[in-house]
Parts: sequence; C-alpha cells; structure tokens
Amino acid sequence: MENGVGLPYAERLTVPLRWWVQGTMLVASLWLALVVALPGPVAWAISAVAMALMVGLLAAYGSARVVVADGHLRAGRARIGAEHLGAATALDADATRRTAGVDADARAHLLLRPYLKRAVRVEITDPADPTPYWLLSTRHPDRLAGAVATLTRSGAAG
Repeated sequence: MENGVGLPYAERLTVPLRWWVQGTMLVASLWLALVVALPGPVAWAISAVAMALMVGLLAAYGSARVVVADGHLRAGRARIGAEHLGAATALDADATRRTAGVDADARAHLLLRPYLKRAVRVEITDPADPTPYWLLSTRHPDRLAGAVATLTRSGAAG
C-alpha cells in the first residue's frame, strides 16, 4: 500500500472545507457587527485577529497524522512498535460510534475527529501496557487496517 512517498500509510486528519467556510462566515458576521459599532480600522483589526485565531485553531486541530512506517504506528503524538500490535479492524460509521460510545473502554487510546465517521480499532498486545486498543479516525479504514496488518506481520517476522 504505497502512497507515493515510500510510506505504507500516511494520512493527515485535516478539517473539512465546510468548517473553513463556516469559520470564515462567523468572522464575517463578527466584522459586520463590529463595523457598525466601532471605527473601521478597529473593526478590521479585531476581525483580522479573529480570522488568525480561527485559522490557527482549525489548522492545529486538523494537523493530527496517522502514519504506519519504520516499524511503528503513529497516531498524533502517540507511537507504538509493531511488536505490540494485534489485530486491526476497519469499522464503519455505526461500529465506530458504538466503539467510541457504549462499548468503549476508558483505558483505550483515542484519536477521533467528529467529521470522520469511520475508524480503525487496533488491539494492543503489550502485557505491560494497560491500553487495550487504539481507536483511530480515518478516511480510509480498509487501507489503514491493511497497513497495520502488514506492519504487524513484518514485526512478528522480524
């Protein structure tokens, strides 16, 4: 499962375009409210700061990455070696909602984004790790599960 840059799997969990549009419209509404109550330059300055904050927040929230490479699975800032990974299961939207909700284990490591409805559940086999599984949002659950399965096989062989 090459993605063109030599990695078995790499995905950035960027926020959808509609969030950018809604954020821009929110800042535009703020500017409209300010421009009638304050001098123009003050309204523009406050709106520019609000726009910068919105861009920074959405960019930071969407910067999380899921990467399978170099014998490790990385999800956001967390990283685990192939030797500690078990089965990876691609989940549809309903199974993801159940696994993150009523069937959730409080000890699980979660990297979930509300705008991504599907996920992959990766079992953790390290007896010293209290985390039973990782639940990772993804746009491509079958590809991610396949990449983790390949990594697990290569970790078991090596």
